[in-house]
Amino acid sequence: MMNKKAYGKYIVNLGLLAHVDAGKTTAAEHMLYLCGEISKPGSVDKGSAQTDWLPIERSRGISVQSASANMRWKNCEIHMIDTPGHTDFIGEVERALSAIDSAVLIISALEGIQPQTEIFWAALRNSGIPTILFINKTDRAGCDLEALKKSIENLLSPNLLALNRVEGAGTRDCEVFDEPLSEEAAFVISQFYPDIAERFLADEQIGQDELALKASELAGKGLAFPLVYGAASMGKGIPRLLDAISEYLPKTALSPDGEPSGIIYKITHDKGVGKIAHVRMFQGELKNRNQITLRRGDLDPFPQKITQIKRASGRKLEELGVVRGGEAAAICGLFDSKAGDRIGDAPERDFSLASALFSAKVSLVNPGGSQDAELRRAIEELTDEDPLLDSFWNNEEKELIIKIMGPVQLEILTFLLKDRYNLDVSFSQPTVIYKETPIKSGRGFEAYTMPKPCWAVVDLEISPLPLGGGLIVESTVNDNQMLPRYQRHVLSSIPQALKQGLYGWEVADLRVRLVGGHHHLMHTHPMDFFLATPMAVMNGLLDCGTRLLEPVNLVKISASEEHLSKVIGDVTSFGGSFDSPAIKSGKFHMEALLPAAATVNYPIALASLTGGHGSMSAKFHGYKDCPPDFRVQTKRRGVNPLDRAKWILTMRNALG
Repeated sequence: MMNKKAYGKYIVNLGLLAHVDAGKTTAAEHMLYLCGEISKPGSVDKGSAQTDWLPIERSRGISVQSASANMRWKNCEIHMIDTPGHTDFIGEVERALSAIDSAVLIISALEGIQPQTEIFWAALRNSGIPTILFINKTDRAGCDLEALKKSIENLLSPNLLALNRVEGAGTRDCEVFDEPLSEEAAFVISQFYPDIAERFLADEQIGQDELALKASELAGKGLAFPLVYGAASMGKGIPRLLDAISEYLPKTALSPDGEPSGIIYKITHDKGVGKIAHVRMFQGELKNRNQITLRRGDLDPFPQKITQIKRASGRKLEELGVVRGGEAAAICGLFDSKAGDRIGDAPERDFSLASALFSAKVSLVNPGGSQDAELRRAIEELTDEDPLLDSFWNNEEKELIIKIMGPVQLEILTFLLKDRYNLDVSFSQPTVIYKETPIKSGRGFEAYTMPKPCWAVVDLEISPLPLGGGLIVESTVNDNQMLPRYQRHVLSSIPQALKQGLYGWEVADLRVRLVGGHHHLMHTHPMDFFLATPMAVMNGLLDCGTRLLEPVNLVKISASEEHLSKVIGDVTSFGGSFDSPAIKSGKFHMEALLPAAATVNYPIALASLTGGHGSMSAKFHGYKDCPPDFRVQTKRRGVNPLDRAKWILTMRNALG
């Protein structure tokens, strides 16, 4: 065991990612134990894990929030963020990715590559984050390591660098043995180094030291991937995993110089100190009582004052007082901060893994008094922690609506609202969030010239894009015809105006081009184009017409062969499509595309059908057209710009 006082020379900012039930938190516990940070590994099942400390996590045995942990191994200090594996909490992973420089992706040897695994892998590769693969649960009966390795090579990457081997796989007596880089690893390395390729083809022996050096270079660039086998529940493979982290992943030296810059990747609340902003610093130095500048999207920078700087490890907070570039810390006093805010001139790091597919109404069990306002404030605070949550208050209906990833999230929110705010709440059944897209091209025109003083003429051209095409906003107007600042007003207003279309849903997959319009030298007010643009957008959507899109999930279903026909019937009745099932050893494995509405409660139905022995996992696949005669409208938030008189009156009062 390492001496806890042996501080590392370098910092590895590491994310721990895995699909649900892959054994990620168990692996984290054994890493902390071997590094001397805890006296014995905690257990998820017994509720004693360091990084799963919420009561709801301990009772359910799943991670629902990311948690930081610090440890030291050999010559490096490891700052690790343990992330949730459940799909309902993928937003936690999304935010953690903005704070890490490298990752360990854990895959269960029994369940293999799951849809969530592929989502995480794609995000890691798109950002070039160096990654180690840890194959866990090699002791579980039924695991096939050879087949899993082929699956990894086909679905993830063939550039694997195996660092150990397993004997007795699939039994509790399995053992792992470290081994030098093999000929297979040498072949992977040779693909990137012509001189080594020549020697490899000539059957020349290449020394381990040279191979290890090249392997480390490739792994550090995210081009090749160290592969470690283990059984975390027994601590097997964990020492080799820690060695791989220190040998193959990039290390950050402290960077205290320069203007402070960093990113807030997580917001938590402590009953003693209040709001805590978890920050990864890129450069510079922050101390207690410092004043800093936060940036959020296109908003103007705003100041905040630090009261305390602490180090977070699980639920424990210890006084730190200072944080430097390369380090992470928990900062108190940033009362207006939100997850995703940047300190100083830190770059935006966007990792969009998913969007909320459902909405639900939240209500007090015993409404009335001050609790109505308390509930709205509580939801606002929770939205600061999880921007994907999103919420809006429908003033006309007196309803509070939130966006969510799935039904498990509602269970966690119920717990948090009671535990933190002492609010008893109930949620409506989650409903699907649809989208709209233009049916054809059209024009949106608005001349807002009365009542004076005002003058803003906007002429838009709207055209549909293919599914998944997103939103393109552009201008072809001459600067003499409309001043650049007014054009910016129009272009910045369009995305917000498209949040609610003809049926009240967000409008997607379209191009909006400013093709005409003008201002008046005397009558144009600086806010006029913010008022006129939403009316032009809605007029354009009326001209184009819109059709509805529904979210679709790619699901993987496994169960006994005897249940195959029933499952196929279910998929067909939901309007889904599927590939030919694969049948092996009496079990079938099927991939299907299902409307998200069908996947909300289907895991429960599948468990009932299969006596609890069937399994299902899902990942968001995209949006598709709803049936032609399908129409569903959602309640609009605020005044509809198509009600021109009411919109102008409301907006003039608001903007005035």
